[in-house]
Amino acid sequence: MLLQMLKGKLHGARVTEANLEYRGSISIDRDLMEAARFLSGEKVLVADMASGSRFETYVIAAPRGSGTIGLNGAAARLGSVGDRVIVMAWCLMTADEAASHRPKVVSVDAAGAIVEIFDMEEGEA
Repeated sequence: MLLQMLKGKLHGARVTEANLEYRGSISIDRDLMEAARFLSGEKVLVADMASGSRFETYVIAAPRGSGTIGLNGAAARLGSVGDRVIVMAWCLMTADEAASHRPKVVSVDAAGAIVEIFDMEEGEA
């Protein structure tokens, strides 16, 4: 049996741009991607902390150090510039792997800078 587990999460990142005419996805600063263990093209779940909307899309790398969190295509209708979002990626693993797995959590400030990186412990949100 495989379990779907949280792999990595960006918490509190601020949307810096919304581009309805882009072909789709979420653009994320490459530094933030690497810290949260996201890959280009990886499916993610995005939760908008202002509106409560949740949607799935895929990651596209934005320039390093830019702080970019860009909602593109249809996703641009589901959040606004300035909204804080939580971006989550998942992985499949066995129950034995899941027993010792600790998702990577990256807290981000309003400017797009990393505030804290930690491995989530059991029972943490």
